[in-house]
Amino acid sequence: MGLRERKKQQTRELLADTARRLFTERGFERVSVAEVARAADVSEKTVFNYFPTKEDLVYWRLETFEAELLETIRGRAVGESVLDAFGRFVSAPRGMLASPDEETRARLAALSRMIAASPALLAREQQIFAGYTDSLAALLAVETGLSGIEPWVVANALMGVHRALVSFARERIVDGAGAPELAGEVRAEADRALARLHEGFGGYGVKEP
Repeated sequence: MGLRERKKQQTRELLADTARRLFTERGFERVSVAEVARAADVSEKTVFNYFPTKEDLVYWRLETFEAELLETIRGRAVGESVLDAFGRFVSAPRGMLASPDEETRARLAALSRMIAASPALLAREQQIFAGYTDSLAALLAVETGLSGIEPWVVANALMGVHRALVSFARERIVDGAGAPELAGEVRAEADRALARLHEGFGGYGVKEP
């Protein structure tokens, strides 16, 4: 990135980090965007220039998830099914959950508790995942050449696994589960869910040479 892009990225990270600290200390609903702006020494307008909604201050790192998921499906190997490619993607440790650092895990626990306590954040999360489901369904329709509701049904089943794993991991983090233990639990839950889906459409969307 050029200097301008680096400065914009630094500002974006400063705002998100400041917001996260305030939100985890006091709760999402109890902190205004104006307070975030004051704490970061910027104007409220600047915050909204980088984050269209207050909820985006929490979920901004999810922006890369959709692109990575779609690229995994699009770039799957010849002979690999959509379900197998999705399984590889969803089972791979990523983000703060994959970090061995104690401080990072502590931040993840605080963030998880804050999200679990906020109806607004939980609602926004579901909106984001619904958008990802629509994008995945559109890609599956192109990849398989099938129209109608089938791609949408498959996309909902796949993203349903992801959403369930997110909820499961969050509940276990709030309950105090440690990183090594939790990683194994999440992987086991993913394996069971994906095995169940294999019974229905394990051969769906196998990529042709």
